[in-house]
Amino acid sequence: MDRYAGPLTKYAMLITDDLEVARDVVQDTFIRLCDENPVRLDSHLAQWLFTVCRNRALDVQRKEQRMKPLSDVEMNSQASPEPSPAIQAERREAATEALGLMADLPKNQQEAIRLKFQNGLSYLEISKVMNLTVTNVGFLIHTAIKALRQQMQSKPDVAANRMRRTT
Repeated sequence: MDRYAGPLTKYAMLITDDLEVARDVVQDTFIRLCDENPVRLDSHLAQWLFTVCRNRALDVQRKEQRMKPLSDVEMNSQASPEPSPAIQAERREAATEALGLMADLPKNQQEAIRLKFQNGLSYLEISKVMNLTVTNVGFLIHTAIKALRQQMQSKPDVAANRMRRTT
């Protein structure tokens, strides 16, 4: 170990460009040496050590390149899978408005809408809960959505009203 630790560390450093990583590679190389048959390595110990060190350093380098953190520019250029905060706010506002307008719908349409969108039930499940046909459930939901959409389009935009009041 005294004879080869320094040269192996310098060699691993050439590959990894990181002293701590190079030291880890050399340590791993010596651990692997402990598992080898000394008779098998007797005549070519140096060759074996440098070969194992090189292979281990290359493995670590490949792994580090795959796990390389994104730069600020790369991170900022990546699109988030989530909708923007503005879109999320608009959706919440529209959902709140739609819930408020639901009070104007007939009770059976309200129930069908709530079972579908607030509780995630399928048309078949809703039909069993409400004791209706699946077709009737589809009609109730379609009619309710159409009425809500018309009411929302005919009402002035809530955000625009808020902006007018603040200016």
